[in-house]
Amino acid sequence: KTIPILSRYWNDWLFPPDVPRSCQLLRIENLVLPASYFVVGLLQGFSGPLLNVYPLEMNASEAQQATISALRGFPASFKILFGFLSDTMPLFGYRRKIYMLFGWCLSAFSMGMLLQNSDCGFAKDGETQPSIEVFSLSVLLFGSGFWFADVMADAVVAEKAKLEPKSSFGRLQSTCYACRFFGLMIAYPFSSFIYSTLGPRMVIYMLCMLPLVMLPLTFLFWEIQNQAVNSTHEQCQEIWKTVRSRAVWQPMGFVYLYNVLQVTNAAWRQYLTSVLGFTADQLNILLVITYILLFVGVMAYKCYFMKWSWRMVYVFTTLLGGFFSLLQISLLKGYTFGLSPFLFSLGDDAFGEFVSGIQFLPTIIMMAHLCPVGSEGASYAMFTTVNNSALALSSALTTLLLGIWDVSKETMVAGDLSGMIKLTLLTTLFQVSGILFVRLLPRSTHETESLKSDNFSQSTLGGSIFLSITFSSILYSIFVMYKNVVHPGWVKGS
Repeated sequence: KTIPILSRYWNDWLFPPDVPRSCQLLRIENLVLPASYFVVGLLQGFSGPLLNVYPLEMNASEAQQATISALRGFPASFKILFGFLSDTMPLFGYRRKIYMLFGWCLSAFSMGMLLQNSDCGFAKDGETQPSIEVFSLSVLLFGSGFWFADVMADAVVAEKAKLEPKSSFGRLQSTCYACRFFGLMIAYPFSSFIYSTLGPRMVIYMLCMLPLVMLPLTFLFWEIQNQAVNSTHEQCQEIWKTVRSRAVWQPMGFVYLYNVLQVTNAAWRQYLTSVLGFTADQLNILLVITYILLFVGVMAYKCYFMKWSWRMVYVFTTLLGGFFSLLQISLLKGYTFGLSPFLFSLGDDAFGEFVSGIQFLPTIIMMAHLCPVGSEGASYAMFTTVNNSALALSSALTTLLLGIWDVSKETMVAGDLSGMIKLTLLTTLFQVSGILFVRLLPRSTHETESLKSDNFSQSTLGGSIFLSITFSSILYSIFVMYKNVVHPGWVKGS
């Protein structure tokens, strides 16, 4: 009797009976969804150590280092275009499946191209390295591929989420994001170990193989073929109607402004290696702890801050982040309170990501709540495009700030850190100033609903400004990243 009971319990856990079959993620026809989020996390984690330290081996300037790190995430700014393409131009009758296959193949191809171009090793061992331009292009195509596949998974999850019963509403998305963060956490330390023992070539080889694992699961994914699709004109009308709503452009305006102001000190990594003598292993350990604390921050919000108003969460975390940022000045001046520079840097670097983790879930919850019924996929893609384009612009501004004071490698090694201190103070001021716009953010989902009934709930001007700034930011970020990679001397750097 015990065995049948355990079998039934196990079966109910795998395939909850109160959830429709289409929402049971562990069904073979749905397994591609959690696997897709998990593999995206793995790819981000495995590529982290490579992008963190390999550009230093190639003698990349500070501007090039910051740009290469941003190139992997930059294609996420075009999520809305990826979504429009799949919504309006099905391939072989499928809106998601074929595009998902293309995305995984593109990621694998980009890393394979990098392996064919050079030894992808260390110059000190007599091995050839790719040029900055080739490496940057490979990273860009790599990110484009897995973000393309990720948009397809997002769209399917958004469609299936509408079928969830109220008792388990939100479980689908939270489970998928949990898979992503779990993949990110386990991949990064493993990749760090491989990088330090077997070299960058083996890491790139794994980045080439991992996307190919998704191909069988994508083939098994069940999708209705030859569905009726909206035209591009109809999709644009729906998006335009959405962005004109004050319930959308006001809170998303806050998200945009806040993220643009989160500029960082692009010369910080150069300081850690050139002045403090941090090794590649130490830099990777810092990032391992960073990813762990990012996940801890997400769980902290879920367990302790869920009942806080969104405004209070942002005010509290912004001030806390400003405190950790100022600790960098203490390290620059040599005041580490008896701790080694490495241990002290854990506080100002890693705990900043803990703060970002706390801010992650309320942003996602708000975006999901803003999606109009019937166009959740396209709307969610648009909101994430706004969020990612702001982060891309922030990264571009980060490199431009290098030209204000002399923070080159030669100056820092010579013992002049005055420029670093001033730049750190300036970036901290920018980061904290984000709370000046917090009144644009609703306190809760209930207040978001009240904005929809406001007398000025529909604004052509608000929607126009919203879209203009978003797409202008994308174009400007493209320009800055291109200049940083091809003409690094246009910004003061090593």
